[in-house]
Amino acid sequence: MARVKGGPQGHRRHKRLLKLAEGYRATRSKLFRRANETLLSGLVYAFRDRRVRKRDLRRLWISRINAAARLNGISYSRLISALRKAEVNLNRKMLADLAVRDPEAFSAIVNVAKA
Repeated sequence: MARVKGGPQGHRRHKRLLKLAEGYRATRSKLFRRANETLLSGLVYAFRDRRVRKRDLRRLWISRINAAARLNGISYSRLISALRKAEVNLNRKMLADLAVRDPEAFSAIVNVAKA
């Protein structure tokens, strides 16, 4: 069977992938095969971590709310339960933001939950 080299299209494809691999170290930015492997695994990590980021942020918000709630004499789980019963519809992102930026407002919300 005759050998097929790919011609100008193959050269363009290699150039495009090596351009995307700029900034990688050593052969990962110089050699097509190594660069291609690295780019593929990088895309897999990017896809996965777009979802993981959402989990990580939710964990951060919960930690911040818990810390601020305990300063106000209530645990996180009791606070969230009390807010549900009081029909206060604030999500964890907003609660965490209030806990960090405006502790007085957060204390007011905790008092509403306790009442």
